[in-house]
Amino acid sequence: MIDSVVIATDGSESVTRAVKVALDLARRFDASVHALYVVDTGEVDSSPEELRDELRNALESQGEDALDAVRNHAEREVTTAVREGRPAAEITEYAREQDADVVATGTRGRHGENRFLIGSVAERVVRSCPVPVLTVRQLEDEG
Repeated sequence: MIDSVVIATDGSESVTRAVKVALDLARRFDASVHALYVVDTGEVDSSPEELRDELRNALESQGEDALDAVRNHAEREVTTAVREGRPAAEITEYAREQDADVVATGTRGRHGENRFLIGSVAERVVRSCPVPVLTVRQLEDEG
């Protein structure tokens, strides 16, 4: 039984299919939906100091847009949150806090092919999350 679905989004085109699949799953099980965006503090901290506030604000704004996109696809209420930290750790912690039954995420985010160099957030969530993680690959003809 699935009572609660957490959708981890970064607002990228590749996560659109994951959002649709997760919302369909929630609809089929009449589950509550939570959408989470994480401002990556590693990305902020690695930027020049004089740009950090501007970058943080831009990422927070992007997060609100990403969460709005989830709400726009949903046929039900969506609880949303923006967190700051390391994305995989924050997603895992949020899933625990919400007592989620499943976490849904795309397999490729804003950084695209760089995932081979630094490891993907989705992979880290799969390895660390105490609940099942549904990873949804973008189809080749999408985006």
